[in-house]
Amino acid sequence: MKKYDVTGIGNALVDIEFKVKDQFFIDNKVEKGLMTLVDEERQNSLMQVINTAEAKKQAGGSAANSVVAVSQFGGNSYYCFRVANDELGHFYLKDLNDSGVSIGLNPEKLEEGVTGKCLVMVTEDSERTMNTFLGITQNFSVNDLNESAIKDSKYLFIEGYLITSENGKTAMKHAKKVAEENGVKVALTFSDPAMVKYFREPFDEVIGASVDLLFANEEEAMLFTGKDNLSEAREELKKVAKHFVITQGKNGAMIFDGETFIDIEPYKTTAIDSNGAGDMFAGAFLYGITNGHSYASSGKLASMASSRIVSQFGPRLQWHEAKEILARLNP
Repeated sequence: MKKYDVTGIGNALVDIEFKVKDQFFIDNKVEKGLMTLVDEERQNSLMQVINTAEAKKQAGGSAANSVVAVSQFGGNSYYCFRVANDELGHFYLKDLNDSGVSIGLNPEKLEEGVTGKCLVMVTEDSERTMNTFLGITQNFSVNDLNESAIKDSKYLFIEGYLITSENGKTAMKHAKKVAEENGVKVALTFSDPAMVKYFREPFDEVIGASVDLLFANEEEAMLFTGKDNLSEAREELKKVAKHFVITQGKNGAMIFDGETFIDIEPYKTTAIDSNGAGDMFAGAFLYGITNGHSYASSGKLASMASSRIVSQFGPRLQWHEAKEILARLNP
């Protein structure tokens, strides 16, 4: 028996989420719909023109959101990350701990520096745009991996955003190697179309021969494979992933279980904020397949959970909401 269902590795960012109008992007020269890396000065200048009193603050990062979801549904998760000895770093540790995620960092032994922050700007069309200052998490490296936790997990879950730095890419490759050598399955999420667009070759290095499970949305799947339609893209993905999930927004998702394709229907919802929808889908799906559910059942759970996420402000469920969704899955 493994101690953890999922051990995630990824960036540690305090999400500061707020609502904006499209004009905000024009006035402040922000590219809508993408995650853009910025320096601290640029981020601070944006923060000066937003209403921080109405902003929602939460421990985030793509893989962090997913391992929190695993925990909320009743699974056991661990997270490898890096934060600094500052106010937001201590906030991050407490928030993850309160969310039931196991961590290895000692609050009294954090490094000096600045904890990463992500400004999440949500527009009326429910689209999310992110400007991220990585801070100390840009130095995430092999030294931040807990190899014991990886070995004692059913799945290693790798966040695609780590691909932006050489040390992050090295950590991704090393963690994958440790997992494979110890019979631990490897899941990877592309995280964002911009990652696939600008870091296509580094992803090839990390994936190597294949991964056990790949998460992508439609745009990422087509960018990675170089195909302009989903039917061709999904055939290409079979070459690099034993199983994969392609999320399709309001059209649900498509799952390849290693033999056949499974269409996952969407659940009716009123979308107001897409931030975290893909992270929630991955987390709920990973919880499902590591806790006795079939790929179809896990996809259904993930679809229900992500439809709930987009109907609210913020990337995380309440504990009672996770229990309600599980009850709907298993009436």
